[in-house]
Amino acid sequence: MSRRATAARGARTIALAAVSATGALLLAACSPTTTTLNYDPSDGVGVSVLGEENRDLRGINLMVVSAAEGEAGNVLGALANQTAEDAAFTLEAPGAAPVTLDVPAGGTVYLGTETGETVALDTVGAAPGEYLDAVLTVGADSKEFQLPVLDGTLPEYAELLPAAAAPSGSPSASPSPSATE
Repeated sequence: MSRRATAARGARTIALAAVSATGALLLAACSPTTTTLNYDPSDGVGVSVLGEENRDLRGINLMVVSAAEGEAGNVLGALANQTAEDAAFTLEAPGAAPVTLDVPAGGTVYLGTETGETVALDTVGAAPGEYLDAVLTVGADSKEFQLPVLDGTLPEYAELLPAAAAPSGSPSASPSPSATE
């Protein structure tokens, strides 16, 4: 093979590599970086009430655990207040009494954890596996959302069923008067 043919082959290889690299960069630039997208990482849902980019007052990983439709249910998740003032969050669901919780400025209140607040809905208007129409309100702002209803089928939720529905021999969450006022 001549020197000229070898040089031409090398030039074509370099040109092909440059075109491939440029194409890959263009495709990467057009694709969103999925690790920067907000999503609900568990069984619950997130809901933003207001604020810059709707992230200042929000519910995080919210769900309700209940044995059956029409039974009581425990609310799990968290309420976050990233504003400079204290805020009162009110959760409303059809057939249940509204539940109000105070969240301090810059704070987060966890629901249904050992160190958090126990929040109970007196009646859950949807069967486990369905969604409950709910409204989260802070001040004059509110947001409608679909609150998932789970039961004790999964072991991690079995002990979080309301006391009357908890299987015998397992610990259960009990409503806290201060959390349901």
